[in-house]
Amino acid sequence: MSVLSRTEFKAMIGQELGLSDWIEVSQQRIDEFARCTEDLQYIHTDPSRAAQSPFGTTIAHGFLTLSLLSKMVLDMPQVAGTTMAVNYGMNRMRFISPVPSGARIRGRFTLKSVEEIRPGEIQTTTDVVVEIEGKDKPALVAEWLGRRYFGDNS
Repeated sequence: MSVLSRTEFKAMIGQELGLSDWIEVSQQRIDEFARCTEDLQYIHTDPSRAAQSPFGTTIAHGFLTLSLLSKMVLDMPQVAGTTMAVNYGMNRMRFISPVPSGARIRGRFTLKSVEEIRPGEIQTTTDVVVEIEGKDKPALVAEWLGRRYFGDNS
């Protein structure tokens, strides 16, 4: 993972920041997410019953795939002087294809814009595509908003 100055980071607008490492979405991960969120729908948690569904197997929750963006973005270049980064929201987000249990996914990140909010705070807009290994269609596409804070207020 590289560290960019704020000037270098802003120069990346319109460019791909990179690809995250692959993350396996195991049945154990899906089951733990189901328990945590209390979304125990059979298409996520019951392999026998899910085998009879249109998906043919258990699939990850869309929100599990979305939540893994927080891990994926750690593989992207960091911005020097950042003291804190937070999720600010999504302008757009769509679940395009289901992620089957056992599949591997990764994020492709493209910096769309950087906006100065106030001294020491910027807002980033990043286009994200979560790819499923071996599949043509992505799991999700999103326009992700983030805020970064800098200790020097510049």
